[in-house]
Amino acid sequence: MFSSLISRYERFGIHLGLERIQYLLDQIGQPHLQVPIIHVAGTNGKGSVCAYLSSVLTAAGYRVGRYTSPHLVDWTERICINNQPIETSALTQLLVDLEAELASIALPSPLTQFEVITALAWQYFAQQQVDLAVIEVGLGGRLDATNVCEQPLVSVITSLSREHWQRLGPTLADIAGEKAGVLKPQRPAVVGLLPPEAAAVVQAKIQKLNCPAIWPQPARRVEAPHATPDTLPWAESAGVRFPLSLPGEIQLTNTAVAIATLKQLQLQGWQISDEAIITGMANTRWPGRLQWVNWQQHPLLIDGAHNVAAARGLRQYVDSQQPSQVHWLMGMLSTKDHQDILEILLQPGDTLSLVPVPGHSSAEPQALAELAKTVCPGLARCQCFTSLEKALKDAFRPESQTSSMHVLCGSLYLVGHYLQTYAPTV
Repeated sequence: MFSSLISRYERFGIHLGLERIQYLLDQIGQPHLQVPIIHVAGTNGKGSVCAYLSSVLTAAGYRVGRYTSPHLVDWTERICINNQPIETSALTQLLVDLEAELASIALPSPLTQFEVITALAWQYFAQQQVDLAVIEVGLGGRLDATNVCEQPLVSVITSLSREHWQRLGPTLADIAGEKAGVLKPQRPAVVGLLPPEAAAVVQAKIQKLNCPAIWPQPARRVEAPHATPDTLPWAESAGVRFPLSLPGEIQLTNTAVAIATLKQLQLQGWQISDEAIITGMANTRWPGRLQWVNWQQHPLLIDGAHNVAAARGLRQYVDSQQPSQVHWLMGMLSTKDHQDILEILLQPGDTLSLVPVPGHSSAEPQALAELAKTVCPGLARCQCFTSLEKALKDAFRPESQTSSMHVLCGSLYLVGHYLQTYAPTV
């Protein structure tokens, strides 16, 4: 029921700005001012960092809200307390109650879908009296609907690359200016590795606002204590050693950002022990990113890889597995940088199966196929399919090479479609 109710707001599109959400929140009791927050912006790594932080803070004994987007399978994934999604019935009731209040509120213009779900998150966290909430930026930062708190515990910028440039600006400096909009006067900032052009913009904003800032270097791998065959790999950052529960080299950067953020909380009096960090990091889960699943007993790696930086991370992980051949199952949204992503992922000898992304503005598989053949003429095979189901059946047909590594990627929405169809309990 919730999906049908919230879908009515989709027609209002994406309109960045704080006027509507600020006015709404003021009218419904300012729930956003009742919850201390960690605000997390960035191009990639936002979700992983939010997952690490909420998991560690839960292990430390706090009642922790987490708000992220987009969801993979269900809207309830976006609003969690102690890593548990809100019940559908509770989320539906929140929306029904909000709409009853909206009937008497004269908004400057209609609320967008993201503004509505963001307001519901604030209300839920306030009602549930969370100790703090980890809030992920939806798009950009400066004009994002989450950017309504003037006193965040910590503001985080995980990474920055050229994505959503149509809305945020054509250059890395433009995009950095929007991301840096989450920084607040004299409030701590943690900033991950940024390109020099972007780092200069963020540094200038930090100086202007007099923010105590940490720019952590990536964590370094260390030997696991009491190693056993199934022991997770370990890393160290800022003198803290912890297990790496999420795969990929990019997690050395993401974990360093998370640890630096936790250190800032410790300085503010939050009680977070090394034991809580170890337990929380080990327990962190973030589906749909470098995740191994089984399709009809066949191993399949799924990952969004929906922009250039994410594609580099995926290619790096695939190379670390040293496959004899890679069979890509791929679909992309029409708005993405198709050529750049294909250039990063494809190598001679690979096989490529292209599919549409169901329910979204999908790039035409045939157009992607023509582009892929130009980008990588040495592909062993390149085919288009009308559905993911048909592509999967073809990829794993008995006569195909069983030694191939199969990877589904190109869009988080496509990954979500897979999980909803074949692994609904994930």
